[in-house]
Amino acid sequence: MKRLIYCFSLVLILACSNDEGNRNPYLQENGFRFEINLNLPLYSPLTSIGNAVYVGNQGVGIRGAFVIKSGFDQYMAWEASCPNHAPNACSRMELSGQTVICSCEDFEYNLFTGQQANRPDDGKQYYDLLFYQSSISNNTVIISN
Repeated sequence: MKRLIYCFSLVLILACSNDEGNRNPYLQENGFRFEINLNLPLYSPLTSIGNAVYVGNQGVGIRGAFVIKSGFDQYMAWEASCPNHAPNACSRMELSGQTVICSCEDFEYNLFTGQQANRPDDGKQYYDLLFYQSSISNNTVIISN
């Protein structure tokens, strides 16, 4: 019995991890919740798959968020501040179809996956877009962190 408890305890200890290797050092993750009413003309593009909008309301992320309709009743939401440097005057990215572009370095990111499209091959670590949770209830998309 003691051996079983010892093995179980060992498994619990090894299963716990404090892996912060994937955390982005440039972007502070603040908590927020924002509701997007799809009945409003401002957000009507989100009724069609593949369309994206910028949400720049106060308190939404660091520099706002990009939201894209990625499938039937499926939405993806991403931070609008470029993930590869600290927020500054040029760090809010611009929406270009289904991608966003950081004007600081012309880095491009895919809104379906959040991945950087033109990652340099220079040995440095680069980060993908910061993901926000999204869900839909009735005709309202809720994004949060």
